[in-house]
Order: sequence, then structure tokens, then C-alpha cells
Amino acid sequence: MQVSTDTIDVIAPNLKRRYSGVSSTVFRLVPVQAEKIAIATTGPVLPDDIPQFPLSKLLFLSRSGPSGYRVWHARRNIEMLAGVLLKFVLCKRLKLVFTSAAQRRRGEYSRWLIRRMDAVIAASGKAKSYLGVPATVVLHGIDTEAFAPHADRTALRTKLGLDPDALIVGCFGRIREQKGTDIFVDAMIALLPRHPSAQGVIMGGVTRDQQAFVDGLKSKIDAAGLGDRLRILPEDNGFTIAPWFQASDIYVAPQRWEGFGLTPLEAMSCGVAVVATRVGAFEDLVVPDETGFLVPPEDLAQLTAATDKLMSDTTLRHAMAKAARRKVVEQHQIEHEADAIIAIYRRLISEGKNGGTGVSGV
Repeated sequence: MQVSTDTIDVIAPNLKRRYSGVSSTVFRLVPVQAEKIAIATTGPVLPDDIPQFPLSKLLFLSRSGPSGYRVWHARRNIEMLAGVLLKFVLCKRLKLVFTSAAQRRRGEYSRWLIRRMDAVIAASGKAKSYLGVPATVVLHGIDTEAFAPHADRTALRTKLGLDPDALIVGCFGRIREQKGTDIFVDAMIALLPRHPSAQGVIMGGVTRDQQAFVDGLKSKIDAAGLGDRLRILPEDNGFTIAPWFQASDIYVAPQRWEGFGLTPLEAMSCGVAVVATRVGAFEDLVVPDETGFLVPPEDLAQLTAATDKLMSDTTLRHAMAKAARRKVVEQHQIEHEADAIIAIYRRLISEGKNGGTGVSGV
């Protein structure tokens, strides 16, 4: 959906070719926000159905937007840098916003960029504690219509190449040590022999530096004789991972550490019970013993036991799935996130009109 840069008050760039959690956030939020404010994204690879303009037009952006100042909303270092160059080198009238999900102290370069921002958003209270600058906490939300239980899981599983009759335990997202994929593999190697109808599905992107890690996981799976029941699938080329959650019975998020972590929320929205580690924002999302289980990171025994409990108890699993869906609909709709961020955009644009300088102390 191409739009003219002359009509845009807010730019939410996605300057990364590979699909990631940050990309997912941009692609989910921009269409919702576009219903209330003139916003578009730009970048090298974007879905066709969201407001956007070609990356090549960025350098030729008019100095001012229709409301005077524009907002540039960055979510990565490269996007903060682009905003700084546009504002301070090319003299575009921009207000710079950065959303941080990282739960760690950033390096000096990142901190320098953050200090150039007019407003900072933290994806969780923990993320805010690491920033060292004033920030507003805005939790991520979910499009509960896109991420919803599927009406025909048998047909969906057939389309995805999954066994329609299996008990499917999923683990999706980037495949790497940080994400704890090896812990999931070890848990499934222990559990699949106990549950003959179950299958494990790992699906996500693999960067070149992680290929040896993935090859090691495949070798471990083959050595256990589970190559046909515990599969590592290539990354889905689509711009949504929703069908994979919809096709699952249980979702496991075994991360060692995480910034925010959307996947448990996405799974819950699709009506799937979750086992997650106590990292990122998972403790804010998963209600223990109600929508799933929380376990310490890198605790294989507890993660295996919690997953086994869900695999063994159909009634419990279905009850948690219903509670998970209900919690997301009631508390984590994407409209709540969109409105909170739009309020920040409008304040910055208003401050620009009135000669304000943004958030003091940032």
C-alpha cells in the first residue's frame, strides 16, 4: 500500500531485510495506528498490505511534514542512526523516538544514540531499568483477530505439512543458543518416547553463524532416533507466524534471555497453553497454573516436567488454552499498545509546533 511521503506525520522504519520480532512489531502496529494517525513504514522488505513508501525516497523527504514536525520511530540502532542523520545532518524537522526491549546495559554507541532521542519507550519495566534515561513503559499487544484459534486445524495442519492427528509441541522463532532451542530439543528427546502420538516442531530463521549449532541439534535428534518426530523446519517465508501457533497444542519458549519476547503472547492469543522461562516479559504475560507454566531459565528438569504435565493432561491443556486466549483478549490487545504510542507521537508533534524540545533529560 504505497503512500506519499508528503502526507505522512510518522515514519516507523524497518531497515532490516531478515524478518524478526522487531519486524513483526512494525508490521502489526502500523496498520492499526494508520486508522488514527498518518503513519507509514519504509525498508528493504515489507508486506504489500501496510502503508509504506520506497526506501529510495527517504533522502528526498521534504523538510517538514503536513503537521510541521514528523516523528521517526526507531527500534534498532541502525534506525536510530538514520534518524539522527536525517535530523541533524540533512536538517529534517523530525522528532526521534526509540523503543527498547533489551534487558541489559547497552554499549556506549547505543547509549550515545539513545541520548539523541526526543522520547524513549521501554517494552517492559525491566527494559526501562537498563536505559538510564526517562522512558515510558508500553507493553506489546497482539492482533487478536490475526492471532486467534483456527476454525479447521486439520486443514491447517495438512497445509503446513504437519500430522493432523499428532499432539504438536512447538518452538518457533530464531534458532540459536540464546533462544534455548537446544534445551527444547533435550526436553523433547526425553518426552517423545513417553508420548507416542506427540511430535515436536522447531521452525525459524538460522543465521550463518548459527548453522553449526543447528547442525549439532539435528545430529542429536538423529542419534536419538527421532528424526521423523522432532523436526527442524526452515523459516516460513510469510510475514506472519500465526498459522504455526494455530496448529500447535503446546508452545514452549525456552529462552536463556530475551528482550520482550512476543511468541508466548502470540501462542496464547491462538488458544495455546504455554511453558516459558522467567526471562524478558514472560512473567508479565503467562499466569502460572492458569495460562501455562513458568520455569527458571536453563532448568531442563523443570521445563521437561512442565511440558510433560501439559502433554499428559488433555483437560488441563484445554483449560489453560481457553484461559490464555481470554487473558490476551482482555489485557493485551494491540489497540492498547497502538493508542499509547500514538499519544506520544501527538505530544511530540505538538511540542514541535510550540517550539518544545521533547523529553528533557533524554
